[in-house]
Amino acid sequence: MRAVLQRAGRAEVRVEGRIAGAIERGVVALIGVERGDTRRDAEYLAAKIAGARLWEDARGRIGLGLAEIGGEVLAISQFTLLGDLRRGLRPSWDRAAPAAEAEPLYQACVAALRTAGVAVSEGIFGAHMELELVNDGPVTVLLDSRREL
Repeated sequence: MRAVLQRAGRAEVRVEGRIAGAIERGVVALIGVERGDTRRDAEYLAAKIAGARLWEDARGRIGLGLAEIGGEVLAISQFTLLGDLRRGLRPSWDRAAPAAEAEPLYQACVAALRTAGVAVSEGIFGAHMELELVNDGPVTVLLDSRREL
């Protein structure tokens, strides 16, 4: 699984003009599921997101996590994170898991975040979404469960 984490001052996601999810201070987590990913990948990603230290402490050093700042996560399913542009200009989606495989793993990741005590808002899996965020910093981090396992 892959994720792009963006430290956000606030964020919201809309589906068909309606707010589906919103957060104040926290992380927007764009989450993509790759063919062959397992529940272990979902739990690994959730642990990394929950524990990521992306905020400055009193000394100005990045060392605080979601728990210390009272932050939230806005989770967005995004198969396009698996897009491959190495051959040509049109992305290949071959590495992205089909929806029937991806949705349960995306949901497992969200559930693991909640079990870890993180407040999570979500978009709608498979929907066309409009995401608006204030990227704080900006701070953006990439995660890939296969590079770490």
